[in-house]
Amino acid sequence: MRDDKAGDAAMTALLPRYPAYKASGVLWLGDVPAHWQTRRLKYLLRERVDRSTTGTEQLLRVSQYTGITERKRSDGGDEPDTRAVSLIGHKLVSPGDLVVNIMLAWNGSLGVSPFRGIVSPAYCIYRFGESAVPWYYHHLLRSPAYRARIKALSTGVVESRLRLYTDDLYPLEALLPPLPEQQAIVRYLDHHDRLIRKYLRAKQREIALLQEQKQAIIHQAVTRGLNPDAPMKPLGSTPPCVIRQDWSTPRLWQMARVRSEKDAPDLSLLSVFLGRGVINYSEGGGQVHKPSRDLTGYQVVHPGDLVLNNQQAWRGSVGISPSHGIISPAYVVLALDTSLEPGYAKYLFPSQVMVAQYLVSSKGVGDIQRDVHVPWLMNARVPVPLRDEQLAIAETLDRKVRAIDHSIVENTLGINLLHEYRARLIADVVTGQVDVRAAVEQRAAAAALPDETEDPDDWQADEVEEADEGLAVVEESEGVAEEEEG
Repeated sequence: MRDDKAGDAAMTALLPRYPAYKASGVLWLGDVPAHWQTRRLKYLLRERVDRSTTGTEQLLRVSQYTGITERKRSDGGDEPDTRAVSLIGHKLVSPGDLVVNIMLAWNGSLGVSPFRGIVSPAYCIYRFGESAVPWYYHHLLRSPAYRARIKALSTGVVESRLRLYTDDLYPLEALLPPLPEQQAIVRYLDHHDRLIRKYLRAKQREIALLQEQKQAIIHQAVTRGLNPDAPMKPLGSTPPCVIRQDWSTPRLWQMARVRSEKDAPDLSLLSVFLGRGVINYSEGGGQVHKPSRDLTGYQVVHPGDLVLNNQQAWRGSVGISPSHGIISPAYVVLALDTSLEPGYAKYLFPSQVMVAQYLVSSKGVGDIQRDVHVPWLMNARVPVPLRDEQLAIAETLDRKVRAIDHSIVENTLGINLLHEYRARLIADVVTGQVDVRAAVEQRAAAAALPDETEDPDDWQADEVEEADEGLAVVEESEGVAEEEEG
């Protein structure tokens, strides 16, 4: 992995450094280009407190991953989605304004808005003066060095309760290149960012195609077996599906029972991760919900048990546990009948034929959380081949899926490297570690670069999102911030 960072350094090393540097006078900033200045942010921007009188403006959201985006309705409608009864009193945002989620600024939840709209009253809005190009400071304030400094300046007792108020932000020392150089830096980064996004989209599309291929292979195997020409019959499920004529179709209650063991807090903590099944909690990368301090009420899971995320089973967040451990009491744990081979079951239960039944077995409104209703769930139909065929299907799928997963991992690694390179490039450029002026001039000066003002739709669609559960946690945190402070 550190070879990857060496590669990032080699790429940015292709850009020259400035001819001369000077001490910035700020320990954490170090040396800066000799002709750059530093100014406290209070001299570069001013807080705005204009509020909506109608609440009809487009609602915006702030994300550490995507910056400022429009908050769309989960059902795809035209009206903005909202958690509040009324949006009157929400703060007005204009394109070029800096929007700061004061409770999550420490993790990067701030940025310059490309949109006109409104945000939670709990947020802070700032407008830049004439000496600042807003998008230069969008990149600068979201860079690693500034995120760390913003975290240090935020006030609070614990990390989850840190807040960045205006009086905390104003003293922050900001770099101030000459105005034309700020503009050139922004144009350079916009140009290269679009190239990087193009590569990211290509890899994202390839991963999506591989995932579709993987699901199609699994679906065919758990409904048709290894003989695509075998006679078929209705499964008898809702929604309808067809399976091999010679397979049995028991209800889930005939093949599984609810496990209710508890009081084993010393066992390994497990979690269910979308696309990965049951994993050790430590493998979630901080993208799963924090466990309770008292684990005595957590459910015991045995190897071969089926575990369903109660609120996300309808999306396929289920899996067969490979190990002994405990899991959140909010999940559903089922002990499977011994007539089901674990190797076959690990493909069957996250497959399309079963996930479609989890959806109709769930209660809820919208597309975020739907709780699976266990009595309905236990009536799901299960396609069950004979044991020898289950083993053959599992062996074949292991081989085919392994090759697809290898390609997915390679593409995911490529995406991660592109993200790392983009972050490194932006940080080096905005802090003056490299000089992009010659590169801009080689394209017939900054004015000859494509005029690539961000398209609002492109801004949202191009961003490669993080893991589903991780993004959901961020969304929940933002919701809490709005409730508590709004």
